[in-house]
Amino acid sequence: MTEKKFLPLTDYRKFPESEMKKRASEFYAEMMGRRTVRDFSDHPVDRSIIENCLRAASTAPSGANQQPWSFIVVSDPAVKRQIREAAEKIEKEFYSKEATKKWVNNLEHLGTVPSKPFLETAPWLIAIFSQLYSYSEDGEKKKHYYVSESVGIATGMLITALHHAGLVSLTYTPSNMRFLNKILSRPSNEKPFMILVVGYPSEDAIVPAIQKKSLEDIAEFIIG
Repeated sequence: MTEKKFLPLTDYRKFPESEMKKRASEFYAEMMGRRTVRDFSDHPVDRSIIENCLRAASTAPSGANQQPWSFIVVSDPAVKRQIREAAEKIEKEFYSKEATKKWVNNLEHLGTVPSKPFLETAPWLIAIFSQLYSYSEDGEKKKHYYVSESVGIATGMLITALHHAGLVSLTYTPSNMRFLNKILSRPSNEKPFMILVVGYPSEDAIVPAIQKKSLEDIAEFIIG
């Protein structure tokens, strides 16, 4: 049996309640300014910014602390072109299917179309993969637990970190993303989770006029 190792919690900082309220309010205000963007500038973003945002994402909790994620960060124009071509081929098929017309109609107000120029324009693409399982040093297959939940939390933290750094992003999930395994030479135990498009907004960027649900619509307090 593996020996259990624990350390004292030394990094926790307790704030006065007034400071906690201020911090919570200010963070909410900051995140209310986050918007999904489809119009990107090609202005470069320093790699160190992306690296630190990824470090922040890697602090996410995960099932059994297995950290079942891989972030493949692409700036190579030729590789971005390959990803765009493969994605648009799938998108055109998706948009043409009769069974998906209702779904396409539901997306119409967001301005989504089969063409995805942002996959080439944005300076960085972060392909996020879920590790379905791994292997121990002696070659034994190890099941991973709560993979989707873990990768989803890490992705949310990455999006938040990018916004906090002053960048914009787009969560892009074509209907079939297995082409990413081939283009990016990823092993079969990894399943594409999302392409996160990252950079600065273009000067003429526009976003849909949408509203977020109120607290009353999303939360219920059961108080004893």
